Amino acid sequence: MASSLRLICLALWLCIASPCRADNWAGAQVREVFSASRDHYIRVIPGNSIGDTVGFAGAAKGEYASAEFYRREGDRSYRLVASARLLNPVAPVDFFVSNDGHLVTIDNWHNRGYGIVVAVYDAAGKPVKAYTLADIFTRAEIDATPRSVSSIAWHSGPAYINQDQRTLYLMVASGRDLVVGLETGRFAYCETRAGKYLCRTSNANRRWLPYEAAAPQQ
Repeated sequence: MASSLRLICLALWLCIASPCRADNWAGAQVREVFSASRDHYIRVIPGNSIGDTVGFAGAAKGEYASAEFYRREGDRSYRLVASARLLNPVAPVDFFVSNDGHLVTIDNWHNRGYGIVVAVYDAAGKPVKAYTLADIFTRAEIDATPRSVSSIAWHSGPAYINQDQRTLYLMVASGRDLVVGLETGRFAYCETRAGKYLCRTSNANRRWLPYEAAAPQQ
């Protein structure tokens, strides 16, 4: 009896002490997202390259996710104007469409924080810029980020295209934000430092600037 009690206590302690959490993911599905103006929408079709995701070594590899770009015509119908292969083996977790038809994808299905975490595409489906976590944060910062069995919880909070329709905002944590320009793909990572809200535009050259000087304008 005492031995069983010790085992139960040990199991409880391991659950509390472990930095990893279990998680569940629904199967990836075809999804459509409209721009705020409703002039554009993009349909993302999941790929089947499970073997290219973290944790599925040995699984089959195949085509990556794809996207169909639609534009509203004068008669209010929508016309397919472009198709593109995305950088996601299965599907992005979230994606956003600007009023001029640009696409931004966030994270990977079943692998939040792994692989390409942010990608920007122009209205013709051509990749503009793509980032991994290592492009934005140091190894120490990534290692200190909470994670589950499948994912790295590198951001918590809202993500959306700003009213200017030229930048995407993503809350990394309270007081820590990522802003990405839709035309150039440039980013600014911002946080409160010594009471001031400052930003950097590179992970290599960590020069901290006022938001107005660092934020991408397009």
